[in-house]
Amino acid sequence: MTERRTIRKWFFVWDFDKEEQWLNEMAMNGWALCSVGFCTYTFERCEPGQYMIRLEMHGPDEDYIRFMEETGCEYVGRVFQWIYFRRSAEYGEFDIFSDIDSRIAHLNRIATAILLIAVANLLIGFMNVSIGTRLGSVNLILASLLTYGLGRIHGKIEALEKERFFRE
Repeated sequence: MTERRTIRKWFFVWDFDKEEQWLNEMAMNGWALCSVGFCTYTFERCEPGQYMIRLEMHGPDEDYIRFMEETGCEYVGRVFQWIYFRRSAEYGEFDIFSDIDSRIAHLNRIATAILLIAVANLLIGFMNVSIGTRLGSVNLILASLLTYGLGRIHGKIEALEKERFFRE
């Protein structure tokens, strides 16, 4: 029987790159991601460095998952709009995004989701404050936090746009 380990850990959506880095560090230490849930990661013992892990915000699309599997990836799981893949390191470098534009498009998808949730929380917060509920402040704080995250995503987009400018 394979040794397994479950870790509960929280990452903000705008820190998906830190989440991916942590998952790859786990794989380098001999723990490959084998299942994922909300703030829950299950790992199985593997050879250190055997797998590389990537995640992407992508809507439900079985054709896309099949395409990724045809490239040697294993579909690990999904949490909301986030898809997790792993691939054996023996296949070489594993990058979901082929160029700067695809990276920017991915960041724009994340920014759109954050913006929609922030606006919804802002509206709900103002409605709750106007009718005198204390819950409104929670929504307004959440909207502020999401606005901060939106700024972080836009900073990543600007950095990629500068990189594209210097490469062209």
